[in-house]
Amino acid sequence: MSAKTKSKTFDPKVFLTQVSGGTNIAEYRTNDRIFIQGDVADALLYIRKGKVKVSVVSKQGKEAVVGILKDGDFFGEGCLAGQQVRMATAVAISDCSVTKVKKPVVVRLLHEKPSFASLFITHLLSRNIRIEEDLVDQLFNSSEKRLARVLLILANFGKEGVPQTAVAKISQDTLAAMVGTTRSRVNVFMNRFRRLGFIEYNGGLKIHSSLLNVVLHD
Repeated sequence: MSAKTKSKTFDPKVFLTQVSGGTNIAEYRTNDRIFIQGDVADALLYIRKGKVKVSVVSKQGKEAVVGILKDGDFFGEGCLAGQQVRMATAVAISDCSVTKVKKPVVVRLLHEKPSFASLFITHLLSRNIRIEEDLVDQLFNSSEKRLARVLLILANFGKEGVPQTAVAKISQDTLAAMVGTTRSRVNVFMNRFRRLGFIEYNGGLKIHSSLLNVVLHD
């Protein structure tokens, strides 16, 4: 890609710092809560750097992880669809830098800035596809295959750019909540993946492309 082409690429990180009023950048340390279920939903958020876990908790106290987001992702977009309060909790799982954009500002930008509107629509469509894939995964695949898919998603396999074989530290409890199984089952599967050479973990977690065999095998 030429330098000229690069200069024309829309960069939301830069763009959002140039918006007048209604935005601010917040820094979070690992395990800091960005918002919790029931908070007022009045802003869209954009991850400049880091990773964020989004989860929901039932009345019985059971947690379900609905997403692990990374730099370049938007979240909290429910406020644009009329949500008055947050329906989930967002927690930093690494040191994070997050831009918050007030709802009225987002609405204005969507009307006035075609490049931003195009990027945001692409985000919404990608999120919708991911939700559909997650539903199919839950309905038809074993918990072992679901775990393999989650690990590959965390490592960015199948996405544009270079796969991240080393992924952010994530607990087996969180993986279990994402997969919809128990921590003990996740531990069994992780040990099996390691024995087969699909993953490595010793303080960190490395994912190898050979893990695709678990997802593709019927």
